[in-house]
Amino acid sequence: MLKDRYEAGEILADKLEKLGPLQNPIVLALPRGGVSVAHRIAKRLKAPLDVIIVRKLGAPFNEEFAIGALVEGEPERVILNEEAVRRLGIDKEYLDHIVEKERIELHRRQKMYRGKENPLGYLADKTVILVDDGIATGYTMKAALSAIREQNPVQIIVAVPVAPPDTLKEMERIADKVVVIETPEPFWAVGAHYEKFDQTADEEVVKLLEEARKKD
Repeated sequence: MLKDRYEAGEILADKLEKLGPLQNPIVLALPRGGVSVAHRIAKRLKAPLDVIIVRKLGAPFNEEFAIGALVEGEPERVILNEEAVRRLGIDKEYLDHIVEKERIELHRRQKMYRGKENPLGYLADKTVILVDDGIATGYTMKAALSAIREQNPVQIIVAVPVAPPDTLKEMERIADKVVVIETPEPFWAVGAHYEKFDQTADEEVVKLLEEARKKD
């Protein structure tokens, strides 16, 4: 059981330091909860901190079930779970609607977290450490990995406090390295493995990012 996201970040930083020197490391967090974890990692590794914004595309009548994801970038990418779309009989009209809805939120977060909408575009020749506060299905993480890989980083390391064993295997297949603290089975929910798992506010994300940028 982890105390909170900050403690999780410290433990992950310990594990990452044991990997040895990393070439041009940069820490990218999935907001919002991933930023609290990533902040401690970036501080310990003396690496820049930024976010990669991914918006889950929820199914009709069940927004928690991912039928795809929208990932920032140039251009933005829509990655669909084709099997789920086909199985649920989801039409183009619904897909266009949900993509546009999530694009508005994606742009809002870009402006709030960076002060601009410009997407990431500087990851070539860097070691990208991709961080979240935990993985359940891993769909948004996989979408982020896909977008990052296109920028030709040296390597991508996924660092998460908690993940189910089956999802972890998938992460190990598509990332270069995976660093994890707990792999419980059965896996109920990410928050069940923290003593404190309050929702992270936009204001906290902005504060942590600004603090990290001052130290770059």
